[in-house]
Amino acid sequence: MPAVSSRGRGRRTIAEINMVPFIDVMLVLLIIFMVTAPMITPSMVDLPSVGKAAKQPDKVIQVVIQKDEQLELVIEGKTITASLANVAASVKTAIGPSDNTAVVISADRTVKYETVVKVMDSLQRAGVARVGLSVQLAP
Repeated sequence: MPAVSSRGRGRRTIAEINMVPFIDVMLVLLIIFMVTAPMITPSMVDLPSVGKAAKQPDKVIQVVIQKDEQLELVIEGKTITASLANVAASVKTAIGPSDNTAVVISADRTVKYETVVKVMDSLQRAGVARVGLSVQLAP
């Protein structure tokens, strides 16, 4: 119950916060955390390192997306024109039975990201396991 002050003409209540229950609760929480902290076992996270990559690919196929969204396949130095509908089939035939072939997608900076995602999606649906994006670092 708040204290009542009788100074002046009327009775006013003095707003006070009783700090004792707050301090009691904080001390109990401190004791609980001090007791439970040593019981928590630290978990180990296995982060990959730089040298843990799988073996290098036998062959690299590059899918180049031009400014006008035309697709070109670069296979062992040879350039083949392709469309979005048949790019996955062309890559699958170029890969053949080898599982260790990587496909790298290179796109012009003005190409919509949607086109790049469509190419990646069609390659993933065709079962191409190793698909990556080519990145050119700014000078």
